[in-house]
Amino acid sequence: MTDVLIADDQALIRAAVRDLLDAAPGITVVGEAVNGREAGALAAELHPDVVLMDIRMPEVDGIQATARICGDPSLADTRVLILTTFEEDEYVLAALRAGASGFIGKGAEPDEIVRAVLAVHAGDALLSPAATRSLITRYVHPPAVDADASALLHELTEREREVLLLVARGRSTDEIAAALYISPHTSKTHLKRIMMKLGAHDRAQLVILAYETGLLVPGA
Repeated sequence: MTDVLIADDQALIRAAVRDLLDAAPGITVVGEAVNGREAGALAAELHPDVVLMDIRMPEVDGIQATARICGDPSLADTRVLILTTFEEDEYVLAALRAGASGFIGKGAEPDEIVRAVLAVHAGDALLSPAATRSLITRYVHPPAVDADASALLHELTEREREVLLLVARGRSTDEIAAALYISPHTSKTHLKRIMMKLGAHDRAQLVILAYETGLLVPGA
């Protein structure tokens, strides 16, 4: 079962999403928040599997709330999925850097939202097509490589760099194992060590780090 907390300042949106998710098998809505401050408080109380987070909300916005939730050690198993009308690169990057595991637009089909919730709970990173285009556009003419981020790569072994590159290219754990001729278990072990060394919350943050360190170059 996937427990979901909905955070959105619009009552109609919350009601529509609740009805959608409650009707989906394997998903239960355990709470609703009207702003980011309340989302953080309810997440700490309810420990949901997924927080479905809007970006623009009063008092505390969705980016700040995401950072608070993802930075709380007691909520290490809680994933944040951004559900918003704003899919520009500045919001995508800010959300991912804050620790969000996914990004999907409010204009998505109902079944796409359900699949997104389940995918994020399963540990996958998820970006909507619009968010993906924004992210790629951002890095078509990338800024100078972040020296501090690049230095983190020295913490990785050669094999861990290979795994990180494949993660950034969207490969699954099983696909990484097949590509490197290792077992899925070993692939998962490498991934856990990489996340620990780089201080990444999940795969989505690893993608950002791969770009920022220059390990992955668009089009390469």
